[in-house]
Amino acid sequence: MASISQFHRFPCNTLSSSTPPPNSQSTSTPSLLPVCSINAPNSISRSRLLASNPVKPRSLSLVRAADINDEWGPEEEGSASGSGSAVALAGEDKPKDLTEIDRLKKQLVDSFYGTNRGLSASSETRAEIVELITQLEARNPTPAPTEALSLLNGKWILAYTSFAGLFPLLSRGTFPLLKVEEISQIIDSETFTVQNSVQFSSPLATTSISTNAKFEVRSPKRVQIKFEEGIIGTPQLTDSIVLPENVEFLGQKIDLTPIKGLITSVQDTASSVARTISSQPPLKIPISNSNAQSWLLTTYLDEELRISRGDAGSVFVLIKDGSSLLTP
Repeated sequence: MASISQFHRFPCNTLSSSTPPPNSQSTSTPSLLPVCSINAPNSISRSRLLASNPVKPRSLSLVRAADINDEWGPEEEGSASGSGSAVALAGEDKPKDLTEIDRLKKQLVDSFYGTNRGLSASSETRAEIVELITQLEARNPTPAPTEALSLLNGKWILAYTSFAGLFPLLSRGTFPLLKVEEISQIIDSETFTVQNSVQFSSPLATTSISTNAKFEVRSPKRVQIKFEEGIIGTPQLTDSIVLPENVEFLGQKIDLTPIKGLITSVQDTASSVARTISSQPPLKIPISNSNAQSWLLTTYLDEELRISRGDAGSVFVLIKDGSSLLTP
């Protein structure tokens, strides 16, 4: 600690303890005491003053702190003297890297805002994202992700990608009435399976398209994925239709109250159809193509964030389901 080193540098002057007794010979050697003092000539007068005005003894640490201030002047604020400061300094080293990683993760997630998972990202935003990803990869707390399958386990939500194969899906050009609600990946490390899923929503129904695959560990960071089947989820129809009291069309308000009775009868029919369709099992399509394979390289992994790289240099940033990073 800084206070200990300062204490060892504290100046000590050798002083005569007192005036020799009257009967002693002038040639006798006076007793010598090492006294830590700043103003040696005034030490004897201080001793007499203390003898006439005794004070309560102070602890060594307090005396030391007071004397150091006398010698070197008042300490600057935030100095590392004292045991309390030493404890604070000892605890600063460990969370420093964690704080830096948390800062980078927050900046990365914030940079995704308005990019529609990467589809609408500008070139400047993409460059910023690449730089943040590179910094996180350099601080990867899990150097061998495939040896930490418990961290890989679970549901991961796609937050950003540079994979152009997903952009037509995200652009809604092919399905103008469908909206991509969520793209996720579920990893089961016990069965070595992966399920990629896309959830869609429309004004009248919601559905999903998934692929099931097996994976094999090929290196501390790389897994080989082989797709086995595709699944088209059963559409879940909206069983209730809520109409406003009126709508505005061409500058005029149209009262919808008269047609609410008609909507009620249509709603009853829609509910019956929804229950019938929802009870049907999903449609499974086997994938027998031997070329339906891919590989994935995990370059960053912790409890809530995963960065992976795939074919053609594409990057995927996924956030663990339930993480606070998903909260805007």
